[in-house]
Amino acid sequence: MFLPRDEVLALGLAEVGRDVLIDSAAVIMGAGAIRIGDHTRIDAHSILSAGSGGIDLGRHVHVAAAAHLWGAAGIRMGNFAAVSARASVYSATDDYAEGYLSNPTVPDTLRKVTSAPVEIADMAVVGCGSVVMPGVRLGTGSAVGALSLVARSVPDYAFVAGNPLRGVGQRSRERLADLVRRHDVSGCC
Repeated sequence: MFLPRDEVLALGLAEVGRDVLIDSAAVIMGAGAIRIGDHTRIDAHSILSAGSGGIDLGRHVHVAAAAHLWGAAGIRMGNFAAVSARASVYSATDDYAEGYLSNPTVPDTLRKVTSAPVEIADMAVVGCGSVVMPGVRLGTGSAVGALSLVARSVPDYAFVAGNPLRGVGQRSRERLADLVRRHDVSGCC
């Protein structure tokens, strides 16, 4: 069940566009650092946790059920971008492989945290169950297949998948541009 507009506004978000849908079972933390563009939808059991870098969602963005955006260092999603169900996007992560401790109750001097903003550019898609790591940029029109680990940036219009991540194809730049152009000239939204 989506929150009525007055309850969305009462969340204290930095910016809320028109026709924003947020499910009542979504969790919003750091609301004052979250900006949401027009025609954006956040589904049930999603978590948006904004740190000082904030979370910026463009127009026509979809954050699917149980997707998690951990925006300590910042996450930006462009227009027509999507994060599929159960996918996680991290702009900070603990490095415990080198003998450091890990969790937020541990003093900072005993932890090694990697932080860097994440960008999911216009028309980019993160597939179901995938994980996007700090510092990654998913290029314009790129797509990540389901259950992938994305630890490096993805070029514009590339279709990648797996662990390790590998190229599996290209998305049509012309087709995506035509769809957006048709939407923009239709005046529908």
